[in-house]
Amino acid sequence: MNLTIRRAEPGDYEAIHKIFTCPKVIWGTLQIPYPSLEQWRKKIAEPPEGFYSLVACVDSDVVGQIGLHTFPNRPRRRHVGEIGMMVRDDWQGKGIGTALMQAAIDLADKWLNLFRLELGVYSDNEPAIKLYKKFGFQVEGTQIGHAFRDGQYVDTLMMARVRLPSR
Repeated sequence: MNLTIRRAEPGDYEAIHKIFTCPKVIWGTLQIPYPSLEQWRKKIAEPPEGFYSLVACVDSDVVGQIGLHTFPNRPRRRHVGEIGMMVRDDWQGKGIGTALMQAAIDLADKWLNLFRLELGVYSDNEPAIKLYKKFGFQVEGTQIGHAFRDGQYVDTLMMARVRLPSR
């Protein structure tokens, strides 16, 4: 497998849209079915300040995406990043999520000097929770009935990874 991680480019929007149409991706994220192609074109082509989008490519096929949201205009939250990730259904369980997480953490630690990384994950998404714990994320709390998914309310675990600032 020829896996590379790179910054998302505007032309990636169709591949990212395709990922967001996958049943497991919809199940594991706050996205709803039937995403708009135009919405994804605009989101990738015109990202907000402080948003870093990385994609995982196998050969030239985009199979995963991770977003790192930072807060450059919020002085009291500049040290924080929020992560959201998804991997195309047919590539889950094959190391794509691990590669994306490693790249995002390297970016956060080595280049953006972020002290705290946060994310939310559904409490029944055991593979994702296991992955995040592998990278040092800890559960900080549970949001009861946080999201409505497939006809029922689900809880979300709030997780964070905190590292001591460099000297």
